[in-house]
Amino acid sequence: MPNISKKWLRVIGIGEDGWDDLTSDARDLLYESEIVLGGERHLKMLPVDWQGNRIVWHSPIREAVSKIVSWRPKEPASGQKIAIMASGDPLCYGIATKLLRHLPIEEIWIKPALTTFSLMCSSLGWSLPDVETLTIHGRPVEMLHPFVQPYAKLLVLSKGEESPKQAAKLLSARGFGKSIITVLEHLGGKMERQTSGQAGSWNQPEGAALNAMAIQCIPESDATILSRIPGLPDEAFIHDGQLTKREIRTVSLSRLIPVVDQVLWDVGAGCGSVAIEWMRTSPRCLAFAIEKSEARLKLLEQNSQELGVPMLRIVPGSAPEVLADLLAPDAVFIGGGLSSGNLLQICWNALKPGGRLVANVITLEGEQKLLQWQNENGGDLTRISISRSEEIGKFQGWKEMRSVIQLAVIKKY
Repeated sequence: MPNISKKWLRVIGIGEDGWDDLTSDARDLLYESEIVLGGERHLKMLPVDWQGNRIVWHSPIREAVSKIVSWRPKEPASGQKIAIMASGDPLCYGIATKLLRHLPIEEIWIKPALTTFSLMCSSLGWSLPDVETLTIHGRPVEMLHPFVQPYAKLLVLSKGEESPKQAAKLLSARGFGKSIITVLEHLGGKMERQTSGQAGSWNQPEGAALNAMAIQCIPESDATILSRIPGLPDEAFIHDGQLTKREIRTVSLSRLIPVVDQVLWDVGAGCGSVAIEWMRTSPRCLAFAIEKSEARLKLLEQNSQELGVPMLRIVPGSAPEVLADLLAPDAVFIGGGLSSGNLLQICWNALKPGGRLVANVITLEGEQKLLQWQNENGGDLTRISISRSEEIGKFQGWKEMRSVIQLAVIKKY
């Protein structure tokens, strides 16, 4: 084993069969540790001759993280040795990921076991690079929505024994009732078990709380197909008419440039179409939807759930008053409200270097505001005109939508 004297914290992944699954160096790390933290199930796996302090952590996990960080010694080599027992790979939606937000890797020794996803693939004969991997453990089941695509294969870490039934209900409501759900329990252990069934006729009894799901998404003829690429149909949103229309929304998001792990402010979000499409591109994209109308806040909440981004941060109130306490944005979208005040400049000042700002207006007053700002700060002005066909008696003709003037600008580093 490499010299780990400077690593006071050891995070050890463990499989379903416990102590017997551990390598000799992982066992040595546990024997050297004065304190071991883990769930009750994990701590029971320690042998009877292990002498030390066993601490069970409870939800929420952030409290356990705070406790561990508080034990950090001033001199890692001379401090007490602490071990954490975790399922599978602690860096796959696990405790190690959270600890590394507070501690440097130089102080942590991580010994992973096989991930649940790898064990699922080996059991099913699926290729790991060809599937989507996600978790609804501690997260709403609606997180599945963006990934439900024709013939997609999903590997999902469950919340509990109720998760398969919830997933089946969600798939059926989307017109994917033919989808096959395989529930895998006690993966990699002597008690490993699989049960399968179609989502639309799911009647399997609840099994073990510790389970994962493999889902083969099979659409029916009436399936609702919603791409993760921006440009959802207007009908996908519940709205009161105040909606950034599909064509304009697509152009706007192309200029906002959704990037993984970046933050969007959707100022005056309305029903939330821009913020929702930003977040649908990746579960690691974050958006704040700022809206003052109580009626539209309800629409925002409904849309975020039904379109698969329940983690959308909805901010009630008026801009710029509510902006001060938000995370600094990497992108800002302003869909209106520029004819008075200095909202544009406030958002620009808050924007991170390299960030993108997009502002859309339809009034002459708003256009003047954008032109003045562009003259002083730069950026591109674009006039977007869209016409849609509609019936004129027995014939069809073009109906022109209101033209939108769009400012798009990137903040220099």
